[in-house]
Amino acid sequence: MRIEDLQNIFNRALFLSFSKARLLFAFCVLALCGLLVIFFHGLATAAGAGKGLWVGMSLTFLPIFLCAGMLLAAGVVLIRAYHDEIKNRPTTLWMVIDKSWEVVMGATYFAIPFILAYLVLWIGLGFFILLSALPQIGPFFGVVLAFAPFLINVASLLLCLLNFAMLFFITPLIALKGLDRQRISQMAMQKLQIDLFPNLLLMGIAILPLFCVAALLMGGAFLTESVCATSPTCLYTVLQWFFIMIPFTALLAPAVVFFFHFAAESHILLQKK
Repeated sequence: MRIEDLQNIFNRALFLSFSKARLLFAFCVLALCGLLVIFFHGLATAAGAGKGLWVGMSLTFLPIFLCAGMLLAAGVVLIRAYHDEIKNRPTTLWMVIDKSWEVVMGATYFAIPFILAYLVLWIGLGFFILLSALPQIGPFFGVVLAFAPFLINVASLLLCLLNFAMLFFITPLIALKGLDRQRISQMAMQKLQIDLFPNLLLMGIAILPLFCVAALLMGGAFLTESVCATSPTCLYTVLQWFFIMIPFTALLAPAVVFFFHFAAESHILLQKK
């Protein structure tokens, strides 16, 4: 893998990321994800106001894993449309969606293990909170077993990072190889075992624009929230997030399209190695 190869695939993935059809499709998917996040975040805010921090934590993390499944399915469509465009095949995005519908629906099931793993961690955290709330001996458990919630929270954040890895490594395999779960899992593990460094390097390059754009947009959202008047109720807060979410997802769409384009380019590049 040479620097010229990286330059070529980066430029091609970037320049073709501004296809109107793919941008509109990515915006619609991100808007659905945004609605899901806003709904759960509103519930988490209401739960936090009622001191239900344990419930609020689950409502914060669950939409991340649900959105990962939706983005994985959307990524299959984006990669297949991108691959057809590179090969100069006469097709449209809607034709790709129609041909890939069964694969797209099956791809969402790859998010289920992450959801189940998080639910196990969440139940473990609830068990610790229950122990720490016991009369007399509760404070003792809260001090001695303080490492337990720390490890559970670290594991929850690690699952979020693994979701990014799944989107980068699994999506092009499903889009280009078909929906064979066992074969796809084996191929993904072989890629990481044989060529760990180039795979991590390429994933970092793919995530960097997405991270920069998301950080910029989140900074703007936080500044807007600090400037605007405080909403009197949770409903007004949710509506405020909704109207911020619309331009947020529209500006984030090109970075998401580039991420999946570059994931496909990286997969093909490493296959040629």
